[in-house]
Amino acid sequence: MNYSEIEKKWNSHWSKTDAYSVSINSSKPKYYCLDMFPYPSGSGLHVGHPLGYIATDVVSRFKRLQGYNVLHCMGFDSFGLPAEQYAIETGQHPKKTTNKNITMFKSQLDRMGLSLDPKREIRTSSPDYYRWTQWIFCQLFDSWYDFTENIAKPINYLIQLFELNGSNGINSSGVTQFSRHEWEAFNEKERLDILMEYRLAYLSSALVNWCPKLGTVLANDEVINGYSERGGFPVERKSMKQWMLRMKWSTNIGHVIRLYVEQPL
Repeated sequence: MNYSEIEKKWNSHWSKTDAYSVSINSSKPKYYCLDMFPYPSGSGLHVGHPLGYIATDVVSRFKRLQGYNVLHCMGFDSFGLPAEQYAIETGQHPKKTTNKNITMFKSQLDRMGLSLDPKREIRTSSPDYYRWTQWIFCQLFDSWYDFTENIAKPINYLIQLFELNGSNGINSSGVTQFSRHEWEAFNEKERLDILMEYRLAYLSSALVNWCPKLGTVLANDEVINGYSERGGFPVERKSMKQWMLRMKWSTNIGHVIRLYVEQPL
């Protein structure tokens, strides 16, 4: 039995017939099986990738047999430090190395026969994707949270309240108290600093893992015994200004999104 020919035949059949493409079907219960997206910052998948992907594929196939409309797709975490460092190591533009690596990753995933919907693929380095992450940030930056009504509101509306009554009667995250006359007397920087106390996306100093060699802040799981996981460079704890999200006061981002969909500024 020629296993290579059998795999080639069925992979070709699944591709031609769109065997795993998913369409909207309200008659079936929905099931979304999400994988951890790989970093396309190497010449191919490592053994840890199929270890997880095969398991989720088994679950996806089982749920289909149970009658669910299953969405099982793959994405590539191709924007940020891993892609940047791989480009530096190889001396090539990150777009070139990223696209080349994704092509290899997809080829390997296809040969594994996973039931992935190819039309739902996500690449975080694609403008069609990150334009929405930038859009969401802008909505958060231009919003504040009204504790009384439990909803996000436009920052321009907050400015109108300041012009009428100062900070009086505003139930939110701001700590600086002032009258409307004091607001009128504040210079531009003072006003911006006060608004930063309210914005859902705001600048604040925090203790972070700073890697001078990589020129970036690292998450805790990217630091091993005081050194960066990627490159093995020394990491120091340092207080730096960072963009923060006031998530504990905005547990439902849907409030923010709905506000701007229904009432665009």
